[in-house]
Amino acid sequence: MNDVRNAIAQIRADLPAGIDEPLIERVDVEGGALAYYALESPDMDTAALSWFIDDTVSRRLLAVSGVQQITRSGGSKREITVTLRPERLESLGISAAQINSQLVQTNVDVPAGRLTTDDSESSLRVPGSATDITALAATPIALNDGRRVPLGELADIRDGHGEIRSRARLNGREVVGFSVYRSKGTSDTAVASGVEQTVAALQTENPHIRIRQIHSSVDATRENYHTAINTLIEGAVLTVLVVYLFLRDWRAPLVAAIALPLSILPAFLVMRLSGYTLNSVTLLGLTLVIGILVDDAIVEIENIDKHLMLGKRPYQAAIDAADAIGFAVIAITGTIVAVFLPVSFTGGMIGQYFSQFGTTVSAAVLASLLTTRLATPLLAAYLLAPAGSNHHHKPQGCLMRAYLRLLEWTLRHRKTTLSAAALILAASWQLLPLLPTGFMPRADTGFSQLNINLPPGSTLAQTDATLRHLSDIANRYPAVAHTYTIAGTGGDTAKGEILIRLRPHQARAQSLRAFEQQLRNDLAAIPDIRFAFKNEEAQRDINIILTGQDPAALSTTAHTLKQQIQNVAGIANIQINEPLPKTEQRVRLNPQEAARLGVTPQAVGDLLRLATLGSSDSESARHNLHDRQITIRTILPETVRRDPTQLQNLRVPAANGSVPLHTIATLYTASGSATISRFDRERRISVEADLKDGYTIGSVLDAVNTLPIMQNLPAGIHNPEYGDSEYMNEMFEQFGLAMGFGVLMVYLVLVLLFRDILQPVTILTALPLSLGGALGALLAYGAALDLSSVIGILMLMSIVTKNSILLVDFVIENRRHGMARDRPHPGRR
Repeated sequence: MNDVRNAIAQIRADLPAGIDEPLIERVDVEGGALAYYALESPDMDTAALSWFIDDTVSRRLLAVSGVQQITRSGGSKREITVTLRPERLESLGISAAQINSQLVQTNVDVPAGRLTTDDSESSLRVPGSATDITALAATPIALNDGRRVPLGELADIRDGHGEIRSRARLNGREVVGFSVYRSKGTSDTAVASGVEQTVAALQTENPHIRIRQIHSSVDATRENYHTAINTLIEGAVLTVLVVYLFLRDWRAPLVAAIALPLSILPAFLVMRLSGYTLNSVTLLGLTLVIGILVDDAIVEIENIDKHLMLGKRPYQAAIDAADAIGFAVIAITGTIVAVFLPVSFTGGMIGQYFSQFGTTVSAAVLASLLTTRLATPLLAAYLLAPAGSNHHHKPQGCLMRAYLRLLEWTLRHRKTTLSAAALILAASWQLLPLLPTGFMPRADTGFSQLNINLPPGSTLAQTDATLRHLSDIANRYPAVAHTYTIAGTGGDTAKGEILIRLRPHQARAQSLRAFEQQLRNDLAAIPDIRFAFKNEEAQRDINIILTGQDPAALSTTAHTLKQQIQNVAGIANIQINEPLPKTEQRVRLNPQEAARLGVTPQAVGDLLRLATLGSSDSESARHNLHDRQITIRTILPETVRRDPTQLQNLRVPAANGSVPLHTIATLYTASGSATISRFDRERRISVEADLKDGYTIGSVLDAVNTLPIMQNLPAGIHNPEYGDSEYMNEMFEQFGLAMGFGVLMVYLVLVLLFRDILQPVTILTALPLSLGGALGALLAYGAALDLSSVIGILMLMSIVTKNSILLVDFVIENRRHGMARDRPHPGRR
């Protein structure tokens, strides 16, 4: 922050002198709003509800650990409005700025030091603030000729609310809402629980106010958490069931049931020490690694059972079985860690996903190694029964017999087998171009956010009416539970947003994507609005950035791209996000006349700002109450603010009193840009669009990049990667590096363990051959090659390596005991 503050201080002299000092704040908010709430009450107006949020709700919620910010939507702020009478000011020869300046100087409580006596000390204060409206109206205002008149003769004074710049509605009913934001590095579920408890307490304490939750982003997190936990439990139950079905002994499943928690619980300890939370990434890692842990438990128990079949006592069977597969198990764990641990050190945006995933999986696998090497043999030695009446030789099943016949055939026909493997490998690589690519699959959270823009200069009433119309359209859908609209977002009356909450999955037939696509078609017929569905990161699905120094060339390129992109399949609601021209009134000063009368441009600007907007917060007087300060806003009547002719009749301070504005300036209409957007210090225009259901960002961007305009961008125009497209390319790049480094680490680990440079090659040969099944499944299912499938492929690599090590190690051991190379074996040790 100090660097930013110093940089701004260096250019402060180049900024307009009349602006407020730049405000520099650290952004400690994590992501979007954690939750939205709406308040309504039959006994309170919007001003009272607004103060309840600004004072009571904000104070209570900011005391909750992890809550960083509370923002109010809609409502109004209590103000004392001093509406000046222009004709009276004209007759007395005083300006609005002079009156406001006197109010600021007189309505103030001034600290005056302290008074110390022999036996006490007290502070001194000069109270100058008016005690009520009557006292404020009696405030004497000095005129230029030395006379004084009461403020009440120059203005109409009202204790009410300030100008309303935002309006919130719930299903069309006006409400006052607020949003909760959490601090960086905090748990969203913990913060949400604290917020919900506090809101529930506020509701109990204020039964006359209805506080309703509109949406909470934590709902999806909690659903993912419960799904992952259920998956872990289901995996453990299925493991126990499989062990029982194949070994037909209740003691063996008991060993597995005890071993699995011992393998998974240390991973939670590592996550705790690493500062990780139970988020979607760590839960995904735990869910996927359960397959490896299950396999570890089954291999260990099944091998002990085989030694029991040889007539050994449980204690000896456990020792011999652990010794028989000890080398293979250590090799397996080493290779799995070699695959996933390097992933933890990937950088960039993708590193935030892979780092926690790789660490969590590696911790669970290492814990599983300790469990299978120590706990499982110990449990088996004391829980499993020796072979007897309850144990008998289990004949090979039909599946095993068929497998052995196939294996025997492949061993006799090596060339045919290798040729088939080569064909499978070639076919697998041919599947890659057929797969759509993406970054993150969008989950059906049941929540949709729609941002709208009306033409620049649109009033709050126009934006609010448009949002009410959109809300009515959305509420006609059976899938919609409620809608929440906010007009005037970001302080711009031409902007707004509508939050749409869908019913639970089981209560609706439409998916979120299908609903948005149908609603998009309905909204396309509404004239004079721009609308865009936003994803969880508040970005459009497709966001193509164009940058350059020439605004005209940028605009021409963007419109050409929009025209060409309309022919790309899978794209809807194409819009150019460029600053629209905004009509404005400009003041043309007569420099000679202004200099003669002693009128400065700063004085003219201050007058017009005071006349049209009222005195700013920093330039306004204050009325002190016991619990707060109320702004005393000096302003002119609305009829004057809306009439350029009357504005020119206002008096502006001059060297000798004040003069009418029209004597030194004229107002005229012009057009200018409302905003200027930049990217890497160049002007920016973006072409944005939504994805249709069934399409992925990768396939659409590939088609966009082949368009003529994208192949031949004009000189000085650039197309930097941005958003999901940037993250997607980074993901594949980091994934390739991680896979390459992981395979190298696996090879080195296997060389150390096998003490051979060729056997590891035999094991690693299975890796590319296994991709065909994964890619074929993605193609058959219509899924994209995105972050989730990339993580799945990483897990596949580890499982394939694990199976290969077990087989190769078993073959080496049997050949060491004299078994022929071509003889298939059912797998007994």
